[in-house]
Amino acid sequence: MEITDVKVFIRESNQLKAFVNIVIDDAFIIRNIKVIEGQNGLFVAMPSRRVSSGEYRDIAHPINTETRNEVEQIIIKKYKEVLQEALSAAENTEEDKKEEPKEEPKEETTEEDIPIKEPAE
Repeated sequence: MEITDVKVFIRESNQLKAFVNIVIDDAFIIRNIKVIEGQNGLFVAMPSRRVSSGEYRDIAHPINTETRNEVEQIIIKKYKEVLQEALSAAENTEEDKKEEPKEEPKEETTEEDIPIKEPAE
């Protein structure tokens, strides 16, 4: 199994940091994986739904610890890359705003500055 694509959608929330979609072997997609900030750092929560008892059950999830760890590492690495890119882009935008030269006020044109053409005879 190979994760062939990872799309990260950053969220500005206290605990929910991003939604992630992954593609496996260019053939199977899992949507709405969550990156969450917990007490011990970032972790990945697989997509889930609420069942009649009120509990949440994963819709899709790795079957063994090795695969879960691999998926989590790939997702968190990509999340950090996307977050860093977003922060860098925001910093560059702020720097561009600071460095924009202010336009010099244009001198007003008066009637004296406008050449008068004599009518042709």
